[in-house]
Amino acid sequence: MYFETFQDVNEAIKREKNLKKWKRDWKIKLIEEENKKWLDLSKDWYDDILSD
Repeated sequence: MYFETFQDVNEAIKREKNLKKWKRDWKIKLIEEENKKWLDLSKDWYDDILSD
């Protein structure tokens, strides 16, 4: 439903720990800003691998 990309794993971990402190309403707002329909954003990630 939501993801972010990082070049540095430590920055990603820091962000994840920060988000875990957020209130549920804030997390929902963050998701809905980018993905209003709550679609599975990973559903096509492995189509090329699985089709082989």
